[in-house]
Amino acid sequence: MANGILIIDKPAGWTSMDVCAKLRGIFHEKRVGHSGTLDPMATGVLPVFVGRATRAVEFAEKSDKEYVAGLKLGVVTNTQDISGEVLEQRPVQVERGELEATLEKFRGDILQVPPMYSAIKMGGKKLYELARKGCEVERPARSITIKVLEIIDQQGKDLYIIRVLCSKGTYIRALCHDIGRALGCGGCMASLNRTMAAGFCLEGSHTLEEVQSASDPEALLMPVDSLFQDRARLVLDRATEKKIRNGMIAVLPHLNSGEYRTYAIGGEFLALCRCRNGKLAAIKSFFEV
Repeated sequence: MANGILIIDKPAGWTSMDVCAKLRGIFHEKRVGHSGTLDPMATGVLPVFVGRATRAVEFAEKSDKEYVAGLKLGVVTNTQDISGEVLEQRPVQVERGELEATLEKFRGDILQVPPMYSAIKMGGKKLYELARKGCEVERPARSITIKVLEIIDQQGKDLYIIRVLCSKGTYIRALCHDIGRALGCGGCMASLNRTMAAGFCLEGSHTLEEVQSASDPEALLMPVDSLFQDRARLVLDRATEKKIRNGMIAVLPHLNSGEYRTYAIGGEFLALCRCRNGKLAAIKSFFEV
């Protein structure tokens, strides 16, 4: 039975759910999910969770993400990316120094209005479903954090390649749109490559072709505890292990408060646990029942 995490380098033209559907067939496993949806035009890191590892998706989604994006100035579209309907085109008379100064306004904790073409639900309907019908509704701004925002290349007068390290919930399309608006010439996202998500990078990723042609695709799966490497490792004695397996609280008065990845004496990863005031309890278990 397949269990684990697979980092896919998503190709352009595929939805994130397309990737999961393909992998369900390859692994013969219904339980396949992903963290951090990528638009069809986007490429790059898509963490996919197989089998019991799907229980970890919620933790991966909360993590920071890194992108390399194309910022196209002088063009405004209805989707805020280059694939959409062009609404405005303006001449670009922006110097690199002016863009550098404008980027400073978008670093740190900022408010961002999500794009209409997004999967956020309002009134029980996804925004993109309303957008496709020609409707636009007011969206409340959401708090996000841009930790890194820098220019890494310039291609002509109107196309810049930027690197963004940001919190969960950040829309790079909206960021490009807002930067263009702040410059007065408009802008949209021309390309998007996710280079890091949930601590996993492109270097450890696999293409769908690699997975499909592998003699043993399960050998490409990483163990689910690889997602929690930033938590301390804790090996439980048999009595404590039994309590954690049975959903009980274990009293460990000398254990420091915090989160732990816990293991059986034999090495099996059991659960992500939290200790508070000497009491250890499972946040989420990963052992097979």
